[in-house]
Amino acid sequence: MPPNAEAVGSATARAEDIFSTNKVFNSEKELTEDVVAIDGIVYSILGWDHPGGDQIKLFGGNDVTVQYRMIHPFHVASLVDKMPKVGTLKNYRKDYQFETAFEKDLKAAVQKIVKPSERFATFGFKARCAYYCTQYAVLMSCYVYFGSSWALCTALGVAQAFIGLNVQHDANHGAVSQNPFWNDLLGFGADMIGGSKYLWLQQHWTHHAFTNDIERDPDAKSTDPFFLFHNYPKDSVMRKTVHAFQHFWMLPILSFYWFSSMVSPEILTATQSSVKENSGVNFENSYLRAARPITWGLRALYCCLSVFSPFFHHSWTTALMHVWYMSVVESLALAIPFAVSHNFEDSDRDPIAESRISGKAVDWYKSQVETSSTYGGAWAGYLTGGLNFQIEHHCFPRMSSAWYPYIQPAVREVCKKHGVRYAYYPSFFSNWSSTVKYVQNAGSGAIAPETITKPKKA
Repeated sequence: MPPNAEAVGSATARAEDIFSTNKVFNSEKELTEDVVAIDGIVYSILGWDHPGGDQIKLFGGNDVTVQYRMIHPFHVASLVDKMPKVGTLKNYRKDYQFETAFEKDLKAAVQKIVKPSERFATFGFKARCAYYCTQYAVLMSCYVYFGSSWALCTALGVAQAFIGLNVQHDANHGAVSQNPFWNDLLGFGADMIGGSKYLWLQQHWTHHAFTNDIERDPDAKSTDPFFLFHNYPKDSVMRKTVHAFQHFWMLPILSFYWFSSMVSPEILTATQSSVKENSGVNFENSYLRAARPITWGLRALYCCLSVFSPFFHHSWTTALMHVWYMSVVESLALAIPFAVSHNFEDSDRDPIAESRISGKAVDWYKSQVETSSTYGGAWAGYLTGGLNFQIEHHCFPRMSSAWYPYIQPAVREVCKKHGVRYAYYPSFFSNWSSTVKYVQNAGSGAIAPETITKPKKA
């Protein structure tokens, strides 16, 4: 008998058991890691080949209605029909609605410019990707072999930010290639700049699904309580007197972005426990447990290259200062573009307020537009990996960022037609100015809303 025959037999029996079951799951907590729920239907993720690769297993055990629609913007019924149906989910949240008139017009306008099958990386994106990867490799080699310097730390910090913004971001959104191999490979760029691909996937895809929803967007409270990005209600205990001055220490807080990632204990489990705690998405599954050795190995390699190597060339004080300085450069180059994307004047900080009050689901695509901003044009996109087109990115996250300058006018026109607020800034500096003003007002309580509660029934 082959050594793994028992395990294979057990897995086969488990799959057959799933396929032959039409079970009613009373709540999301009853879902197991081998199934997902979409629109109240429970599907098995075993026994069939997912075109996007094994990353579907990341979401096992969850209601992924929003995530599915987000990742598959050009959804058709035939896509989910490929998945084995194994049951129904009785109770699940219905904060968002899809297939609205706005969504349909938006997708129709975009498909006239970019066909769904052609939404992946262009030649220009591939050339920039090759340049940024080569730049990183050359600078890191010099940093390790010849030793660090202030100038080299500056260049390497920026180069790492370029990897984060331009390479791993598109890749981990599945937007580089239709072939999941290239997305998986380039996605590990996150690990080579001090992060983690698997932790990033959990955090970032949850953020995309529930943008600015303080209950479920992990980014909305990522700096609490030291710094408040969220505009808490007037009676919130989160806001303290000192937060009225938080705009003065925004950059120092953002400068710890790299450090916070490097010392996070979540690297040990490759699981974002904070996402489960704050967002209700369960990422405790065997897929991520199997990824731990890869995560640990890449973190060890990165530490040897960027953290330990300077100590072989300099005194410990000089080496420590160089590593710290490099980390600050990378942190600010990464965190500032992220910060301006959803934190600006008039951004929607409570996108599901209507759902919470009336029970009526809100338009998910409308919420993505009104919680995001776009600034500048194509050249800003070449530097930021298209993150300056944040509205376009949040509506079509699995489209290569190279296409955003082309679809932006159409997206803006559809928003105007439907009365959806589209926040556009002519430059980064105007967006940044709005972000600073928002942060100041959110900290002081000057724009704090009243607490919104669901009216009591008579």
